[in-house]
This record gives sequence, structure tokens and C-alpha cells, in this order.
Amino acid sequence: MPDNVTSLFRSTAAHSPSMAALARESDGAGPVDFCIPCNPYFPTPAMFEEMAARLRDIITYYPSGADTITAELCSLLQLPPQCVAMGNGSTELITWIDHLLVRESLAVPVPTFGRWTDQPMETGKRVDMFPLQESSGFALDLAQYGEFIRARGTRVAVICNPNNPDGGFLHKHAVVQFMDAMADLDLVVIDESFLEFADAENEPSVVQEAMLRPNVIVLRSLGKNFGLHGIRFGYLVANPALAGRVRSMLPKWNLNSFAEHVVFMLKEHGAEYAQSLHQVRRDRMDMSGQLSSLPGLTVYPSQGNFLFVRLPVGAEGTVVRDRMLTEHRILVRECGNKIGSSSRFLRLVVRPQVDVRRLVSGLEQVLYGTSRRGAAVSEPAHGTGYSSGTAAVDRLVSETNGAGTRGLAAQAVGAGVPGLPAAAAVGTGMPLPAAASAAPADTFGGMPVPAAASPGPQQPPQPFPQQLPPPAPQSAPAPAPAPQAVPQPAAAQGPVTYPDPVQLPVPEPAQLPVPEPLPVPEPQPVPAAAAAFAAPQVPQQPSGLTPPGVPARGGLTAAQVRGTDGLSAAPATGWPGAQSWPNAAG
Repeated sequence: MPDNVTSLFRSTAAHSPSMAALARESDGAGPVDFCIPCNPYFPTPAMFEEMAARLRDIITYYPSGADTITAELCSLLQLPPQCVAMGNGSTELITWIDHLLVRESLAVPVPTFGRWTDQPMETGKRVDMFPLQESSGFALDLAQYGEFIRARGTRVAVICNPNNPDGGFLHKHAVVQFMDAMADLDLVVIDESFLEFADAENEPSVVQEAMLRPNVIVLRSLGKNFGLHGIRFGYLVANPALAGRVRSMLPKWNLNSFAEHVVFMLKEHGAEYAQSLHQVRRDRMDMSGQLSSLPGLTVYPSQGNFLFVRLPVGAEGTVVRDRMLTEHRILVRECGNKIGSSSRFLRLVVRPQVDVRRLVSGLEQVLYGTSRRGAAVSEPAHGTGYSSGTAAVDRLVSETNGAGTRGLAAQAVGAGVPGLPAAAAVGTGMPLPAAASAAPADTFGGMPVPAAASPGPQQPPQPFPQQLPPPAPQSAPAPAPAPQAVPQPAAAQGPVTYPDPVQLPVPEPAQLPVPEPLPVPEPQPVPAAAAAFAAPQVPQQPSGLTPPGVPARGGLTAAQVRGTDGLSAAPATGWPGAQSWPNAAG
């Protein structure tokens, strides 16, 4: 594949180029696709043959109205049509959710699907981004996320389950508790676009619970799990008032004839669909094991049909992506333009084992220098190149209320940030208002909080010391000698064996002067303006920040929220039988 194909990545800031664009710039055949998160086993070859035989009629005539197609889908999923709105892809539904239901602010963990950050910013909303920490495997702690939302006064909360790009998973009971704790918000959105690929529990969806709540929307995709991104169809589930409001704004023919044809043929292929999901889950386990064997490559637990990986130290994601495409005809998703991520991370879609072997072979050659162009793990560049990872950092600093990652991380645990309202407590959760102070500490939105889970495995020690607080003013110490450049090995001339990891010397933090302890300020009264953050149904709340339902001490732990490492095999139960179709809750 010619080198000029990689120039297509420079012209798209939000995503990778389409497969059609890549095919036009090459010899007409696209690469092996590890970028677009699509089910590789569905539709079956027989289904494609059936669609091909009907192609003339499908593209010649108008489709039925959206109500007719929605009613057929609801009969398969056993959902009431008045609680469902179908869109031309989930992106269309996200757009209408933003226009109709997001008034001023939206909170979302990052990194995540880009439209949840970009769409509300495009319409002038404030986007409060809660950074997922690499040190915790990008796990979302719902208790800390809830505290962050209360401290910021955000009116709409979004959760992606599993999250894109890391595949992090939240158990159903934890999501329901979060929904109830945020019952006073304008809206809570649970994006379940990849939930069909999860196997951590049998029925992880909250669509049934969403229909009973006044401010919850569940978003689900059809293109991803049906392997048909090009058709552009998805749906949302909510109470009839919310679903009807979105449905009333959609055009009558917002769904095309391909979408109609696929929806009406699905009832004959439930068994094949269930088998395809089962195979993707098995392939995910195998692919994770093969990638984990590569030196320096970190694979994070995932319940989606993709894996989030961190490249070895020194590898630049854009270089790896371009060389995988031009030298090996493999398309990967470099995540440097995702807020909260960097160009050291790739998202790799789960594919059959024959394709995974080709991927691993290509990564070995690109990363470790067994190809004619040497290794991609090279010494840091000293030029003025503006990588996508740098661009993502700049976006985060400039568009997250001026605070950036450090500011949001401090806000998540209650530390003060200039220009942002400080949380009321550090490390113990937000204090309950006086009206709710009699509630026991082990309740959460009227639901019992699970017992504390046993601590998970400890994280490996970090290779660099943590940042120290600024020293007290004193005479300047003598300047330290300039660091010496680390010599890089020459490109390999033959088969290369993987060396043992080299431990870099760790600077001694004790060489820095230790500052005097700062005086502890006296508690300040809560400003009267903070009363606007309180739930309207609770009168006389002194703190004015947190309504009843938020845990008083600690909330849910990350171990309780996730409940699985994402790599252990789950029981192969809960899949639909040969004569049935999976219901919406499964």
C-alpha cells in the first residue's frame, strides 16, 4: 500500500478515514480492518447473498416509515414501541439528545466516544470531563464520578458501558444505583452500544429500568453488533415522554431501505446472531493473550469487541499506525486524538485468529525492528512535529473549563482548583444535607450499598517518583548537571531476540528541599449560590451541594463496580436458543 495513503489520517481530526477512502487511494482492496469495531461473523454469507439478490429493489424504492421499522424491531426485542426511537445511527440520536435535552452542561468520563464530548461543545454547552486513570486500568469509580458531578453542578451525566476505547464494564446493580442517585438531574444517558459483546453477567442491560424512570435514556447500536456499520441504524429506550420527544423530531424516512430489509430478516437468524456474539467473546480472550505476550505491550481488560493497548515506551502511535498500514496492509486505531488518551494507545478490534496472527506478526516487525525499516521504538524526536497526542493534550487543557487533566483529577477527589468550585470533603464522599443526615451511612439512593470488596491486586510500582509539592522559598541550589543522552541500538540485521526490560535510574527525590507544612485554613461557609446545586425536592439543605442518595462515606469501590478483571472466562450461559431472539435486557 503506497505511503501517500497515510496522508488521509491528517485530514480527519475526529476519526480514521473511511474504508472507502482507503480503497480509493490504494489498489482498490482495503486493508485488514482492526479499526472499525464491527462484528466479523454477522451477517452470515447466506444473509449477504439474500441482500445481494434483492439489491435492485432495496436501492430503487422508498423504505417504509420509521414507525413501521421500529415496530418490527420492538417485536423482536420485546419492547413497547412508544418507549423506542430509531435513528440513522447512534450519532443522529446523540445529536438530538444534545439539542433537545442538554440545556447547559454535560459530564462524561474520558477517554470515551468522541461525540459525547464534541457534540455538546459544538452547541456551546459546558462539558465536564472526568478523567479515567491509567493507574487503575481506566476503571470508572461511580462514587467518585457522582461526587465530581455534584461538585461541578452538572445537569446531564453520561456513562458508556462498556466504555469506548478501553472496554471498561460496570455491573447492572451499580448502574441502577447511580441512576437513582442522579434522579434530580435533567438527564442520565447510559450508552450501551457495545453491551451485546459483554459476558461478565447474563443480563447487564438497564433498558427495563430506564423505561420506569423519568430522566434516563439508554442508547443502543445495531450496526456494531450486527456487523453493518454502513447501514447506519441504532435506537434509544426511555419512558414514553422522553422517547416520544426525540421521535417527534426525526424525519419520517430517516431509516433507509437497507435498514428495513435487515430488521425484517433478523427474526429468521437469531441463532446465527447468538453464535456470532459467542465467537467474538472467545476471540477476545485469545487475542488478549497473544497481544499480552509482546514485550512492553499492555493490554487492558475489555468487555467490548475491541482491546485497548498501550505501546512500549518510545513507540509513537502514529508511526506504528502508518507503518502497519503501508508495510502490512493492517488498519489500526491510534487514539491520540481522543481526549484523555494519547498517541501511545491503540484500540484494536477483535477479529478471527488468522487475522490476529497477522496483526501480531506485523507489530513484532514494526515495534522490535525485524523489518527493513528498523524498530518504531526509537529515541524521542527533537523536532517541532505536532503529534496527535500533543493535540489531544492541548484540547483537554483548552476545552475542559481551563483546568485540564490535573484540575479535573483534583476536582474528582475534592481538591480545590482555581476557577472551579471546590468539593466539600476529600476522600470521604460529599456530606449529606441536614435533612438527610439521619439516613444510615450504608444506603445509596434508598438501596443498600454492598459490603466493601476485598482489595484487588496492587499496581506495580511506578518507574518515576511522584511529583513533590513546591519547596519553600530559599536560596537557589546549584544547577544539576545536564542529563546524558541514552544511546540507542542500531537497527537489527537479522532475527532479534527480545531483551529483558531495562530499568532506568530513578532520581532521588530526597535531594530536593522539603517544604514547611502549610497552615490548615479554617472551614469557610458555603456560598449561598451553591444552593442551586441541591435537589429541588429537598428543602433547607445547608451545604446546598448534595441531595439525599449520595453515599456518606466512600460509596462504591472500584472493585465492587467492576466485579471482574475482564479477562477471566465467564460461564457460557444466557445466550438465546436456536428458536429465540435475544431480548433487550440480555
